[in-house]
Amino acid sequence: MPDAAPGMSSDTDAAAGAPPRALSSPSAARNRDPILAVLRARLPAAARVLEVASGAGEHAVWMARGLPGASWRPSDTAAEALASIAAWRQAAGLPNLLTPIRLDAMDPAGWPKETFDAVVCINMIHISPWAAAEGLMKLAEAVLPPGGLLYLYGPYLEAQTPPAPSNLAFNEDLKRRNPEWGLRRLEDVAALSARSGLKLAGRIEMPANNLSLWFEKAG
Repeated sequence: MPDAAPGMSSDTDAAAGAPPRALSSPSAARNRDPILAVLRARLPAAARVLEVASGAGEHAVWMARGLPGASWRPSDTAAEALASIAAWRQAAGLPNLLTPIRLDAMDPAGWPKETFDAVVCINMIHISPWAAAEGLMKLAEAVLPPGGLLYLYGPYLEAQTPPAPSNLAFNEDLKRRNPEWGLRRLEDVAALSARSGLKLAGRIEMPANNLSLWFEKAG
């Protein structure tokens, strides 16, 4: 079954040892190691990374710890998520895990002005309007240098691959919760990225019927 939409629980239900005010996403513990392995193989050792839609913040801590030479900038739109990220960050005490920032992929006015080597987005575009995916691509175009990397993780529909029954059920559940949500077709995402100068450069099948996708910005 694919990772569920990142439902975040309060710290009373979080993993043992979670700091006060921290939230927890159960799927993070299941997918963090496979995601880290993909990123470790493709990011420069001293990469400057912007994570979009960091949610609870557990991925940010795990990736910063596993990529000690990188600087990791988490972000989210929700105040509750930003507080959770800050709590996890304070507890972890990692020098390369930077202060979280408020960032809405659909609001260019709030985008950072600095340049990053990579933009990472885990489990977002299927639980947000298509406009969020459009904004994400434009954001990546704005902050990545030539050769920079956009990394996406999550479930997708593919024209040449029969969908897993669990993915179809998940897709229907998402659409019941919000008609603007739902699994995206990989071909549509690749076409959207191309309009922002980002070429689909790789695809890896991941556990629970998810995919790792990475896109490179044209030089």
